[in-house]
Amino acid sequence: MNIENMEVKIFKALAHSTRLKIVKKLVKGTLCVCELNEDIDFSQSNLSQHLKILKDANILVQEKEGLRVNYSIKNEEIIELISIVEKIVTKEIKDMTKQIRS
Repeated sequence: MNIENMEVKIFKALAHSTRLKIVKKLVKGTLCVCELNEDIDFSQSNLSQHLKILKDANILVQEKEGLRVNYSIKNEEIIELISIVEKIVTKEIKDMTKQIRS
């Protein structure tokens, strides 16, 4: 797999609203599957599929602790990437608001 394909894999993994929500929850720290599944409206198997995609894209790491499976963000740069996107969106919203008011 070449570098460009690896980059695309990361962006594709983050491009789904459910997976982005999962990663944003993990910004606060490591969580187990049961904690990730608390306020998400789909099945555990569906959550597992999304976690696998994020893990395969090297966004998340998985650690087993007895019967508990914990997930965390693999690289701090992912958090920075999400922060940058949030700043871009916030700026766009401010610009649109200014245009509406003028």
